Amino acid sequence: MQGGPSKLSHRLHEKKINFPSSFYLSVDRADSLFYFLKTISHLVSMPNKILVLFAHPAFHKSRINKILIQSVQRLPDVTFHDLYEAYPELDIDSKAEQRLLLKHDILVFHHPMYWYSTPAILKEWQDLVLEHGWAYGSTGTALQGKKWMHLLTTGGRSEAYQQGAFNRFTIREFLRPLEQTAVLCKMDFIPPYIVDGTHLMTEQEAMAHGEIYRRLLESMANDRFDWSSAASLEKLNHEIDRLIQT
Repeated sequence: MQGGPSKLSHRLHEKKINFPSSFYLSVDRADSLFYFLKTISHLVSMPNKILVLFAHPAFHKSRINKILIQSVQRLPDVTFHDLYEAYPELDIDSKAEQRLLLKHDILVFHHPMYWYSTPAILKEWQDLVLEHGWAYGSTGTALQGKKWMHLLTTGGRSEAYQQGAFNRFTIREFLRPLEQTAVLCKMDFIPPYIVDGTHLMTEQEAMAHGEIYRRLLESMANDRFDWSSAASLEKLNHEIDRLIQT
């Protein structure tokens, strides 16, 4: 079983499942292999837990975001957390939010593009929740190895977010401070999925995006998503079928 113990050890470490080193060595023994695999098979297949942090200050007006949320809100292994609903006065409970983060493996920040950034509550959330010594710094390792991704909506078309176009920069360039925040917290930044042109989008088009959103989260939860190939992309939009492994 060449490479088996090290690969399995890494997988268990990702799931925060730790055994003494001597336990992994027993994998090389034929008489221990069956018992070993039977014992930990259910642990290795544990799904990733996904936290959707939703932020939209005018959600009641957003027909597109309502459709997107309906597509994923009740998925198993997905926790939907509406920040404006939870904190209408922006009085964020940082400790409660930290406890929530520790229970999840993947963070999806679902929000509209507001003034080339996020709605205000997400900035407040970052300032209060991502504390030094907890999320970053020499002793801040609470989020290490978790994944950070954005699902965002824009009223304008993606063509307007290009060098030389109306908005002068790409959406990925506008996300650079958030990408660096993820890196500072020792997290893996996943390229965004962008739902653009919402001002003129039909219900059928929105439902198609909702179906992709559902497929994305399901594949990420069940580790059927090609993380390594995704890392080099500008955005996920045009590579969905290749990234989702069947």
